[in-house]
Amino acid sequence: MSGAARTAICLLRCDLRAHDNQVLHWAQGNADFIIPLYCFDPRHYLGTHCYGFPKTGPHRLRFLLESVKDLRETLKKKGRPIFCVCSTLVVRKGKPEDVVRDLISQLGSVSALAFHEEATQEELDVEKGLCQVCSQHGVKIQTFWASTLYHRDDLPFRPISRLPDVYTHFRKAVESEVKVRPTLRMADQLKPLAPGVEEGCIPTMEDLGQKDAVTDPRTAFPCSGGETQALMRLQYYFWDTNLVASYKETRNGLVGMDYSTKFAPWLALGCISPRYIYEQIQKYEKERTANQSTYWVLFELLWRDYFRFVALKYGKRIFSLRGLQSKEVPWKKDLQLFDFWKEGKTGIPFVDANMRELAATGFMSNRGRQNVASFLTKDLGLDWRMGAEWFEYLLVDYDVCSNYGNWLYSAGIGNDPRDNRKFNMIKQGLDYDGNGDYVRLWLPELQGIKGADIHTPWALNGAALSQAGVTLGETYPQPVVTAPEWSRHINQRPQGGSPHPRGRRGPAHTPMQHKDRGIDFYFSRKKDVR
Repeated sequence: MSGAARTAICLLRCDLRAHDNQVLHWAQGNADFIIPLYCFDPRHYLGTHCYGFPKTGPHRLRFLLESVKDLRETLKKKGRPIFCVCSTLVVRKGKPEDVVRDLISQLGSVSALAFHEEATQEELDVEKGLCQVCSQHGVKIQTFWASTLYHRDDLPFRPISRLPDVYTHFRKAVESEVKVRPTLRMADQLKPLAPGVEEGCIPTMEDLGQKDAVTDPRTAFPCSGGETQALMRLQYYFWDTNLVASYKETRNGLVGMDYSTKFAPWLALGCISPRYIYEQIQKYEKERTANQSTYWVLFELLWRDYFRFVALKYGKRIFSLRGLQSKEVPWKKDLQLFDFWKEGKTGIPFVDANMRELAATGFMSNRGRQNVASFLTKDLGLDWRMGAEWFEYLLVDYDVCSNYGNWLYSAGIGNDPRDNRKFNMIKQGLDYDGNGDYVRLWLPELQGIKGADIHTPWALNGAALSQAGVTLGETYPQPVVTAPEWSRHINQRPQGGSPHPRGRRGPAHTPMQHKDRGIDFYFSRKKDVR
């Protein structure tokens, strides 16, 4: 094809951004025409593998549609008109393998297909199909790894089967031996779309089988999808408000937008690059302050990396009932109990509030996720995949590796080095929602119960319940289960006289026994670098 115009198809999946996008960066230097392509794959809108919940729920779908629209606008702004053809995001409904085959056949000038590699089976199957299509048509395949902070090929664990099964061992090795690769700068003007290619219509929610999600005013994530909003959020959280400097103290909060970075939904769709976040942290630490909170943002990004590498190591086993440890657990499949859990009707207010928030908004705090997962697997003894697939359906920030990795961890069949870790629902509620404000926000039927008593309504006498306007079994459920370890926390009040429970405005200093040695190493290393 020497002398002929070269056309590169850039298949975008969970990398919906222009900045630090290696696929677009490579195509810019290796093609005359570029077709940025996003496919609404019908397989993403079928049922989950075990329990048949919709794979993509309304909150995430709306966020995805917003992200696709935003990227199209960004690429149009970066376009350079040639023959009246600018850059844009081409959108199609269909399997990527079929859409790419059709474009190759239509144009006759496609020289390469480029995409970022993924880690789990369904995505790898798509990649295999794409390779077969390109092989049949003599089209070059160019792939990259870009979904993690640390590059897969830079890990000190080669082959990937040598990846440690404990996060701390992984973290220590990576932090001490590996450098984060620099971000890639995108050209101000992108090569144009190939002539004759229609950009295509972005489907509606209804086109994809979902009703439009209603925005609940109580949501902790009232944000829109897309790279533009992601970069604005970072600007706000880092530079406009300095909230990042107190992240470690506030990250266990439950109410509002600002207790955590809220980067996860944008990271899940690749609207923001983890390496860009890293570089902004480095800049912030140099220009403003470096402390445990700024480090903790990187610590959490490294957890995200870890679960992705675990998926590479274990493959399909991350979806297995027996988990990574091949552990036999007598999981129950009680659908009535599961319905109580997913609908927020277990009779345990801290669990129910979190589950109702998830259903109404597609979001739940990290603290909430750990608790409702522990409750489903350890208190109810239900198949952990019920919870994982329900989260897959509803979470706006669903990421296959993080979701299944965390559920395996909570179920005790993943990467948790502690055997049989179990959360105490009452203690957790008292620790992180000491006055009951979060529960009261999401369970209005319990608003008449004052203070910490709201976490254990079944322990109140009839007069107190009557005064609060609560009738157990009628206006609010009796608990479906009670654990013996809860009893010592019933009627407990938050200690220390502070009106702010842990997770809102945490202690000014982390207790020594809770300090992470990685923090000390991080700062000692930075001193050496500067």
